[in-house]
Amino acid sequence: MEHTNSVKASKITLTQLMLPSHSNFSGKIHGGYLLSLMDQIAFACASKYSGCYCVTASVDTVNFLNPVEIGELVTLKASVNYVGTTSMIVGIRVTSQNIQTGKIKHTNSSYFTMVAKDEKGNNVKVPRLILSNMEEVRRFYEGVKRIEQRKNMHVHETTFDYSTAEALENLKNYNITLDL
Repeated sequence: MEHTNSVKASKITLTQLMLPSHSNFSGKIHGGYLLSLMDQIAFACASKYSGCYCVTASVDTVNFLNPVEIGELVTLKASVNYVGTTSMIVGIRVTSQNIQTGKIKHTNSSYFTMVAKDEKGNNVKVPRLILSNMEEVRRFYEGVKRIEQRKNMHVHETTFDYSTAEALENLKNYNITLDL
């Protein structure tokens, strides 16, 4: 019998108080620190779901929507949205809350592709994903689209000839000066 697991079983929440030691030179929480927290929760979520050690294979775009202030509570929520044979896409939503006012703001969202590994570092098959509602179905299909976009981008990057006359002529559409 094939092993399965639910989206609900993968869910993880992490809340942490932002300290002055987490800030950058402008007094906001350093983006790299937030990325580190996102990687930690992606690892925890994927490992919980798969029952295996997991590594980060890729990170989709991370947009910093709102700054995080010192003294705010940052909450990260993660769940497995898509599974392949050995990989999982973990969706992460980050919010921050001003403790004094209670105001909550969405600061980041991202998708981490995680791969399950055995003790020897070999890829391991992950459980099939059980989808329980239409929101989970939507997130699964968004994962399918992300994978297709990544494949198309890879094909474009490996086949596009940047030295053709057409490609060089197209550079005029950008704010650059070509000095070859």
